[in-house]
Amino acid sequence: MSESAILLTPLHRLHVELGARMAPFAGYDMPIHYSSGILAEHLQTRASAGMFDVSHMGQARLDGPDHATTALALERLCPADILGLAPGRQRYTQFLNAEGGVIDDLMVTRPPGADGRLNLVVNASRKAVDFALLEQALPADVRLTRLDEAALIAVQGPAAARVLARLAPESDIAAMPFMSARPIRFAALATQVSRSGYTGEDGFEISLPAGEAEAFARRLLDESEVEPIGLGARDSLRLEAGLCLYGHELDETIDPVEAGLAWSIQKRRRVEGRFPGTARVQRALTEGPARRRVGIRLEGRAPAREGADIVSASGEPVGRVTSGGFGPSVGAPIAMGYVASALTAPGTPLALTVRGKPLAARVAPLPFHPHAYHRG
Repeated sequence: MSESAILLTPLHRLHVELGARMAPFAGYDMPIHYSSGILAEHLQTRASAGMFDVSHMGQARLDGPDHATTALALERLCPADILGLAPGRQRYTQFLNAEGGVIDDLMVTRPPGADGRLNLVVNASRKAVDFALLEQALPADVRLTRLDEAALIAVQGPAAARVLARLAPESDIAAMPFMSARPIRFAALATQVSRSGYTGEDGFEISLPAGEAEAFARRLLDESEVEPIGLGARDSLRLEAGLCLYGHELDETIDPVEAGLAWSIQKRRRVEGRFPGTARVQRALTEGPARRRVGIRLEGRAPAREGADIVSASGEPVGRVTSGGFGPSVGAPIAMGYVASALTAPGTPLALTVRGKPLAARVAPLPFHPHAYHRG
């Protein structure tokens, strides 16, 4: 297969069988939506449960002689406190460049019972960059293993815990708190499960062997609460939840503080630094950044898409929209973008330029739709 050939996830045949509208995404042929459409899939996830194929994401593990060695090696690349990550817990962070810009954002898990191991999930569009960065930067006693033969399935929504507990009745999966992770067996199938996701709803991500993925997905879809969900609804769900998407709210010119991700930098790392771009990030934490990511509610019914100019009440350009569309659960057009810090107070009047016409809007608190994570 040539480097430019489209890639297929282990669930590709199932997507086609289910009538999905397929399109290229991050080098993979992925389902955008099924016959019910994006709006119905979005509302299905909010009301019950949706199954998402996220096998295009990059999965990998780091192995070192002990947790401290592996954690400190990863901390050289990201600002999160990985050393203090407890067994069975997961943490969100970012790979930063020398100027403090975001190379990628990722999830880091310390699996229970495997001292010296960390599991990573990175974005599909950046995994080649991320893995090359790790291979270059890791010390000799920490080894990177790409998990290219692993699939990843997300089950999201208020019925997710009930469904998975039914399929794994001997487990404690329903009691897992948000951002925890552990091995779970579904009958004879061994998996790694985290209580996390990208929708703002309660949910789980299940890493499993690629060869077992289609049979497991079919088992999930046999449950009355579960429907297949494509990338279209995944995007509208994460927009309502106020979650960043790499290449939109995040890129190598944007630092975590202006992106509204200061919460992901724990106290020890804020003080000690020792990660790429420390000076810029510490300055932004202390003095505040010049610009910030904000939520935006449009006052009419017309949406604004990525790239629309944001102007102040006086008509001066102050930023651009990074993500935008109609929020099915909100019942209104919504957007996110970057504006000068002086314009970030909720209620601040703005206008978004769409096809040369200014659309009235105001800064709105994030998230647009409340998170429903299971804190335990």
